[in-house]
Order: sequence, then C-alpha cells, then structure tokens
Amino acid sequence: MVNMERLDAFEKMLSDILKQAQYESSKMEELKAAGKEKTATYRQYFGNKMLYKMMLDKYREYGLLE
Repeated sequence: MVNMERLDAFEKMLSDILKQAQYESSKMEELKAAGKEKTATYRQYFGNKMLYKMMLDKYREYGLLE
C-alpha cells in the first residue's frame, strides 16, 4: 500500500472509531436514563466503550491524536 493510501486508511479508521464511540456513548446514556444499565445491550456498549478508549489512548500515546 502506498503511504498516502495507508494514511488515508488510518484517518478513515480513526474517524469511524470516534463516530462509533460517540454513537454508543449516546445510546448508553439513553439506556441509563431508562434504567436499563443491566441489559445485555448496555453491557455490550460498555465493553465497546472500553475497547475504543484503549485504542484512542494508544493513539494519544504515540502522538497520533491530541
């Protein structure tokens, strides 16, 4: 893969992760407001949130994200 293609792929992946993390956080807030923190859906969103946080923290560690 050419370097610019690789950079574009990275930027798209990062954008998608940020969008998905925001979407799932808003869904978690909706579920929490409805008192559904113990549902499988809420727990799945929570697990995903931890995964996204770990990935974004790693990007920050390497100076790829502010």
